Amino acid sequence: MKTLLSSLAVPALALVAVAGPWAPKGPAPAAPAAFHCQVPCGIYGDLLRVDLLKEDAATIEKGMKAIADAQSADAPNYNQVVRWTVTKDEHAQKIQDQVAAYWLAQRIKLPAADADEAARAKYAKQLELLHRVTVYAMKCKQTTDVANVQAMRDAVMEFSGTYFDADDLKHVHDHHGAGHK
Repeated sequence: MKTLLSSLAVPALALVAVAGPWAPKGPAPAAPAAFHCQVPCGIYGDLLRVDLLKEDAATIEKGMKAIADAQSADAPNYNQVVRWTVTKDEHAQKIQDQVAAYWLAQRIKLPAADADEAARAKYAKQLELLHRVTVYAMKCKQTTDVANVQAMRDAVMEFSGTYFDADDLKHVHDHHGAGHK
């Protein structure tokens, strides 16, 4: 029978408050990225992952706008600037983690040695687009330029066009809930 701690996505060490003279030296252990699933379970939520990318992008954009508003106020609220900066950066990192751990590690397949030119071209295009998503996520951490968010969204949508069939693409394009664009 699983124990409560073994069923959590966060290692037990990350649950311990790291403070006081008894605390381990150095940075606290990072919680692992929770991306389904690096064993061949056969249960994937590719459409959900795209929705999550879009949701993270919406959060980043909202954070960028909140940072600009807070900084331009007559009495800037630096606490809010810091909080929105951290939030924006966390969501950009989530995008980078998802691209690496889910799409690149598990879903985009290396073409077989005898694959035709179309299969190799599709693979190269998918790698290029996912790299763009990762780079624009990095630029979202570095700046508050919402053009980076839009470029990232555009790359996600273009990648979706190389990955999904027509029915799934309809979902990707039509799904606008929870701040998706």
